[in-house]
Amino acid sequence: MLDGLGPFDFKTSPSWINPYYLVLVISLEITFFICGLLFALVVEEWVWDYAVTVTIIHITITSVVMSEFPLMLHWWLALGSGVISMTCGGQILAYCLFKDNFIYPILDDF
Repeated sequence: MLDGLGPFDFKTSPSWINPYYLVLVISLEITFFICGLLFALVVEEWVWDYAVTVTIIHITITSVVMSEFPLMLHWWLALGSGVISMTCGGQILAYCLFKDNFIYPILDDF
């Protein structure tokens, strides 16, 4: 029973046999990973910055839509793993595609 609150629903009890919960978790993880790859193609570097910004916006919208701040551990774990996959996948793709254009910090002065 998916409704309009699907992407923001953190109140669904976690269960590996609940198809509604599985759809929410799998769609979140796939969306975050694909966004990381798209960020790499658009910004070429600093994917982590876009990943954190999008996640903060998602948390804000979720709090507004659900009318409370999410305190469920399973939601934070799913969101955290999504951010890690978005950041790592995007940064690795950006490095592989644009490694000749990457800006490396000069650490000679330290």
